Amino acid sequence: MAEVLPYRGQKTYRINILGLTRELPVVRVGEGVWIASNAELVLGDVEFIERVGGELARRVKPYRPDIILTPEAKSIAIAYEVSRRLGHERFVIARKSVKAYMRSYVCEDVKSITTRERQKLVLDDRAVEQLRGRRVCLLDDIVSTGGTMEAMKRLVSKVGGEAVCEAVVWREGPWYRSERLIYLSTLPVFVSEEKMLGVRGTRG
Repeated sequence: MAEVLPYRGQKTYRINILGLTRELPVVRVGEGVWIASNAELVLGDVEFIERVGGELARRVKPYRPDIILTPEAKSIAIAYEVSRRLGHERFVIARKSVKAYMRSYVCEDVKSITTRERQKLVLDDRAVEQLRGRRVCLLDDIVSTGGTMEAMKRLVSKVGGEAVCEAVVWREGPWYRSERLIYLSTLPVFVSEEKMLGVRGTRG
């Protein structure tokens, strides 16, 4: 599957994953850049969450993680399903901001392709204790530039955990490569004709 496709006014993009077919809306995320948005799937499609959660759990299990770390908020349902299938009692959520209840915390800056401003990933003191000395699976719904995944790696390292694998439903675009990355499928990034010509020129 092509990692970059020309944008020609597409409203939707059809995916086929683990026997499921869905139509994803194509949305603009930057100047001349569009993506197929998976928000409706990962935030409420029970059949999809169960199917991909089961397959991710099967692929993650050989790495013997003790616990899953996932960023707030789209991947939470999938993290729950994977944790349940692995027999884990808990999973950890890296919050996107410092909350009033946090007595102490550690944080990392992150820039995602879907957000215009830099954000934070934050672990409170309880999350830190749950990750310290543990084998950690870093789980997200999608990885594109890798900003969120790299921030989670830094957090786990800061608190004394060991990131043993990375798991996502989709790898999006041409940017992120990792030997430890587990992914079920790929999604293209759509770019304007002008940007497409630039991509072709640099490849030539």
